[in-house]
Amino acid sequence: MRLVLDAMGSDNAPAVEIEGVLQASAEIDAEIILVGQQKAIETELAKHKPPAGKVSIVNANEVIAMHESPAQACRQKQNSSIMVGTRLVKEGKGDAFVSAGNSGAVMTAGLMNLKRLAGVSRPAIATLLPTLNGVCLLIDAGANVDCKPKHLLQFAIMGDIYSRYVLDKLNPSIGLLSIGEEETKGNELTSMSFDLIKKTSLNFSGNIEGRDIIKGKADVVVCDGFVGNVVLKFAEGLSESLFHLIKEEIEKKYIRKIGALLIKPAFKEIMKRLDYAEYGGAPLLGLNGICIIGHGASNAKAVKNALKVAYESVKNNVNQHLKEEIKLYDWEEGNNGSNN
Repeated sequence: MRLVLDAMGSDNAPAVEIEGVLQASAEIDAEIILVGQQKAIETELAKHKPPAGKVSIVNANEVIAMHESPAQACRQKQNSSIMVGTRLVKEGKGDAFVSAGNSGAVMTAGLMNLKRLAGVSRPAIATLLPTLNGVCLLIDAGANVDCKPKHLLQFAIMGDIYSRYVLDKLNPSIGLLSIGEEETKGNELTSMSFDLIKKTSLNFSGNIEGRDIIKGKADVVVCDGFVGNVVLKFAEGLSESLFHLIKEEIEKKYIRKIGALLIKPAFKEIMKRLDYAEYGGAPLLGLNGICIIGHGASNAKAVKNALKVAYESVKNNVNQHLKEEIKLYDWEEGNNGSNN
């Protein structure tokens, strides 16, 4: 297996990417292809001892910055690490692409080079969120801000497949994010999506509210990308703020500091569950090729885990399962055969 990594993606590239590659090489059986500015990569690699035959470099002189317009940058920077990396997967020289770079550019490059998987109308970002029962998969987390009911149906199918074959959940429950549990609650999109999803053989638990996400009421939470991204950013901000407030209150009194020492191991475990680095990257499901998007602030652990997510996705043949499952519900088109 060959995994392609954008070595210029993160805020601290290529140092954290290379360190992450070295950590991943000890845990997965795959060749990792580093794509980016060759001289910078070689300089960083020289500081380490990469395993023989498991790490190679493909030069890409250009870098797409976080602030750049994805579509314009992908058109103008054909020799960027993101464009070159996705082309390697398209050409069969790599089995998956991983990047902690500009997420919009990764999606644009994926659509330009890899295209959509047969039957898929809209690729979607699937993100893991910690819950009281472990984790749930939020889909879509920001790829599609305007959706139709058919798109949410496909998100539900993609979330089910990923949960079963990568997260090892035998019969994942699917929840549709809405403003109430009742079938009649929600807007036109959620109401029509509800009708489509309930006709499938998916383990559909109906509507769930925002507060039910953290309770772990559903293994897969389905919504459009606008709502999903708001939920994701709110969750990130809330966890950071809570730890800040707790620390602030503890430091106000000496006796609280003593108590904090006693429960420090518990706090570490909680922080670990909330740490994005533990989950690696978010799969961009629905492309004709495995594509994993990492956080721009990724550290070496996050890069390592993103590579492991890519490895598991390829190993478990996620895309083939997606094609087969999407085909089963092609009758749910809802738009006269249009693929938009």
